[in-house]
Amino acid sequence: MPTILLPASAAAFAPRSSPNVVLNTKVDPWLTATLKRINRIKRPLNSVPQHFRCLTETLSSPSAIWTLCSIMLPKAPESELRKDSDPLIEALFNYQLIHIEAYVVHVDMVSQNEVAFKLTPETIESLVEYHKDIHSVDTSASTWNWSEKEVQLKKLQEDFVQAANKYVYRTNALALEGLEEDGAGELLCGRSEEVKSAIMGLFLPLLPPPPRLVDVVRPAPLLPSSTGAENWWQPTLPPPHPAQVDSWKIVPSSPSTTSSCDSNSGMWASMGLNELQLPSPTPSYSQPYTTAGYSTPQYYSAPMTTSAIPSLPLPSMLMQQCSTSAGFGGFAWDRYQDFALPYATTM
Repeated sequence: MPTILLPASAAAFAPRSSPNVVLNTKVDPWLTATLKRINRIKRPLNSVPQHFRCLTETLSSPSAIWTLCSIMLPKAPESELRKDSDPLIEALFNYQLIHIEAYVVHVDMVSQNEVAFKLTPETIESLVEYHKDIHSVDTSASTWNWSEKEVQLKKLQEDFVQAANKYVYRTNALALEGLEEDGAGELLCGRSEEVKSAIMGLFLPLLPPPPRLVDVVRPAPLLPSSTGAENWWQPTLPPPHPAQVDSWKIVPSSPSTTSSCDSNSGMWASMGLNELQLPSPTPSYSQPYTTAGYSTPQYYSAPMTTSAIPSLPLPSMLMQQCSTSAGFGGFAWDRYQDFALPYATTM
């Protein structure tokens, strides 16, 4: 979008001066008809310079004040308003009508085809007075108190003064069709609602500061009652998991537990039932139930139980059967002298 420039008279706190008028090489018929309608003295309007001179003189007149809109505002703060059962009486005593008046500072019918209005000093003064005496009181009463509330309220009033002096209403150049005698006029085609919404948007509320984040104070841990402990400040660690052990390496818990790797299994099979003395049965043992989850194979394999077995023979019996007369493959080791090798040498 091209840069839109306004004359110096449209700046904030700038005094009023003649408007800046820019016409096209060909004047629109509606502008010619409007200028002829408002002029008491018939003036020739046959060229662009004649239209330029007539429009500039009309809008530069001290009486060339436009009424952009009218706003109904309270006369006093909400706490001081009169209460009555009749709403008409309340409206008459509690509300006032403020007319938003402005003058033309810029007319461009070449590039932007627009007209710009700036508020009059009287209108700005009325709005600033209402903001200070009524709006600020109401918005202050509707918020809670904090340390910098008065400073923020004063800044809010100063910002409104700046915004009211900077406000410029810009609209299509066809708004000049509402031009009347002596350069005064009113906005047509619903443009007054645009100005009303813009003016009411200048009254900003007083916003309190956001709540501060409060740090949660946690109580200090209590010291242990016993002072003899040396490592009381160390955190308590959970008991470690048992080391992984293969199921075939588990040491039996009692001498009566049988082993699958017994080398004397043949000896037990050769013994008769009469030679065995069966003791009284003992209750079987099972590991205690636990809900802790483990991934080692010993906790997922079949549970190992023990049962009562015959008592073992005396060591003397084992020594007799495990003598040198035991042969392997039918060979007697006690007769090794009878099979001397021929190449052996007698010492």
